[in-house]
Amino acid sequence: MQHRMYEAGMMKEKRPRLLKESLAAKSVVDRVVDQIVGAVINGELGPGDKIPTEMELADSFQVGRNSVREAIKVLEAFGVLQIKRSEGTFVSSTFNKRMLDPVLYGMLLQRDRGTEIHDLRQVFDTGVLHVAIGKANDDDIKAICARRDDLRRAAARVPPSIEELLAADMAFHEAIAASAHNALISSVAGYIDRITIPSRTETMRLIIESGNLGSFLALHDNIVEVLESRDESRVAETVKDHYQFWRRQIAKYSSRQQEEPHPPGGV
Repeated sequence: MQHRMYEAGMMKEKRPRLLKESLAAKSVVDRVVDQIVGAVINGELGPGDKIPTEMELADSFQVGRNSVREAIKVLEAFGVLQIKRSEGTFVSSTFNKRMLDPVLYGMLLQRDRGTEIHDLRQVFDTGVLHVAIGKANDDDIKAICARRDDLRRAAARVPPSIEELLAADMAFHEAIAASAHNALISSVAGYIDRITIPSRTETMRLIIESGNLGSFLALHDNIVEVLESRDESRVAETVKDHYQFWRRQIAKYSSRQQEEPHPPGGV
């Protein structure tokens, strides 16, 4: 027992004291943000903990109170901190979707990001499908099949609507993410959906114009089959095949980019 207490004490002593480190020589507001977030990550501050006052943080960081106040506003906007009037400022105790906003903005500001976002989506969906195979129940499978059927109905319209097909496709993938029963996975999936809308819209146009709606629907059937059979050995190849039309659209856009001296923006 004493040995465990000694080890715990040693770990606590070795843990970086981020809330006591001077930031005088650094870019102030951003560094204050980084330092507070770092304190949360390493456990110096836990969910629901009250953080030191502005004056205390300004003294510890050796910066002005205005810089600390601005940093706290940034972290509140992103859902990391919660200000309770007359009580103080606390670390958020639950996950907030706003926490992912900086990640989304960073992705949107990337140049030449088509292939990178495609790769991100493929890696993410591969992982989601593995989790869904282990956690999806019968009701989840029924919901996914229902969304697949919605997609088939959208594809049967004459002429087919790009917007309706894309919405049905997104609902299908949303149902798969929901079947993982993980709020964080669903939130990240929603963000990835948002940043891929422009290129997926063009991909849907390519599928319709090339007369490949039947093949597109069959790829969704393959995902349903993998989920129903819970065959993890087919996951990677099924997801890779699923985005074959998207890869063609990205290749087409990249080729056009090389030909144009000032290519248009967008994924």
